[in-house]
Amino acid sequence: MRSTHGSYKTLDFAVLTTFTPVMLKAVGQALFSTGLQNPKYTAEEKKGQDYEIRTYHATNWVSTSLSGMQWDAAMNTGFRRLFNYIQGNNHNKVKVEMTAPVTCRVDPGAGPACESQFTVSFFIPEEHQDNPPEPSDPEVFLEHRKEFTAYVRTFGGFSNDNMKREELLKLMESLQRDGVQYVDKPFYAAGYDSPFKLTNRRNEVWVLKKEQE
Repeated sequence: MRSTHGSYKTLDFAVLTTFTPVMLKAVGQALFSTGLQNPKYTAEEKKGQDYEIRTYHATNWVSTSLSGMQWDAAMNTGFRRLFNYIQGNNHNKVKVEMTAPVTCRVDPGAGPACESQFTVSFFIPEEHQDNPPEPSDPEVFLEHRKEFTAYVRTFGGFSNDNMKREELLKLMESLQRDGVQYVDKPFYAAGYDSPFKLTNRRNEVWVLKKEQE
């Protein structure tokens, strides 16, 4: 049986250090509001109890890419760029509602000492899906995601680089246990909560389903 849901998730505490007081107030207002829109997905029947299988519908996102060694630093920089976009730094100068989750796609470097490519993204809310405002920042771009299927593991707490890597490894071990074919890279982290939320936080890691050739 398949059912359709939205998603829900986390931002990192270090984001706070990069914001002015005015931006902090705006972040609090945006992220404390109830009923944030989420991208729709269909839940698939799963083999294990420690992960979900979701097929996300085709949607538009606003994204920014950067290279670096640290996941959290990339998330913080990317979040700031995208938050400016939804606050009106776009060609229409319109404010766009905050959504959840914030996702970070990771294309890992060739080795331990190599930089990875990070793409941080906000889901475009439904009222702007058909005609999203064009970004004014040249480092921010609109992205159309085709339908895709992801294996998802959820975990709590304030997420950091080590936690994400550990949870990603656990997810891959579960998929190997169940004989599930998956793509080992790129992979994703997703966060639903503001830095102000101290309890019952929700974070996820995603790996993509390997399509049959």
